Amino acid sequence: MEQNNACFSAEGGNLAQVQHVVLILSGKGGVGKSTLTTELALALRHAGKKVGILDVDLCGPSIPRMLSVGKPEVHQCDSGWVPVYTDAQKSLALMSIGFLLEDPDEAVVWRGPKKTALIGQFVSDVAWGELDVLLVDTPPGTSDEHLAVLENLKKQHKVDGAILITTPQAVSTGDVRREITFCKKTGLRILGIVENMSGFVCPHCSECSNIFSKGGGEELAKLTGSVYLGSVPLDPLLTTSIEEGKDFIQTFPDSATFSAINSIAQTLLTSIQNP
Repeated sequence: MEQNNACFSAEGGNLAQVQHVVLILSGKGGVGKSTLTTELALALRHAGKKVGILDVDLCGPSIPRMLSVGKPEVHQCDSGWVPVYTDAQKSLALMSIGFLLEDPDEAVVWRGPKKTALIGQFVSDVAWGELDVLLVDTPPGTSDEHLAVLENLKKQHKVDGAILITTPQAVSTGDVRREITFCKKTGLRILGIVENMSGFVCPHCSECSNIFSKGGGEELAKLTGSVYLGSVPLDPLLTTSIEEGKDFIQTFPDSATFSAINSIAQTLLTSIQNP
C-alpha cells in the first residue's frame, strides 16, 4: 500500500462526516443483496448524493466487478485507508476485501476472529470523508460478521437501519423472517423489505412474467409489520449491466426496472431523513 497524506480524519473518527448508515441484509444467499446495493448506490448518486459502499461480504466480494473498478491499489493516508472512487467527481466510494486479495480467485479461508478483526478495521480505518449515505453490503446469515459490523458501527455512529432483501419464494421469506428476528434482538430498525427477482421482464416485448411465485415479500412485510419498499424484476438488461460493470440507472432510464429501483431509493431517502 502506498502512503497518501492528502486526507485527514475529522474529529470523532472516520465516520464523523457520514450522514446516514444503512445495512443491506438477508438471511438467504443468492437473493441479490450486492446487486441491489450497487443499484441503490447508483440511484442515490444520480439523485445528487455522495454515497459509499462498505462491502463486508468477505468470502464473496462481487461489488468491485459490478462497478467495474478492477483491482486498484488501496492507498493509505494519515487517518487510514482511502476508499476507491468509481468516478472523477468522487461521488461514489467503495471499500472491499476484493481490493486486498493478490489473486481474485483466492478463497478467504478464515475463522471468525480474523473476519471480525478485518470488519473492525473496515469500519474504523476507512477515511470516507463527507458522505450522505453509507451502504453496508453484508453476507447472508445472522452470525459473526453481522454482529461485528453492528457492534463496531454503533461505537462510532448511529445506524439508521436495515433494508431486507428477499425473493418471492417461501424458502427465502422464511430465512428473511429470521433476519427480522435478528434485527429486533439487536435493536436495528427495519427500514423496509424489497422483493427481488419478482417476475421476469421479456427482453423482446418487456412483458413481465412470474416465473417464480409473486408477493412473498409484500406478504412478509404485512405479517411482520414492516414497510414494503417494492419489488424488482429479473431483467436481462440489468443482468448484462452488472456483468459488464455498466451503470444501468444511466443506460436504461426508461425501463420499468429503473423506475422500481429509483422508487426504492427515494423511499429510503425519505425514511432516513425523516425517522
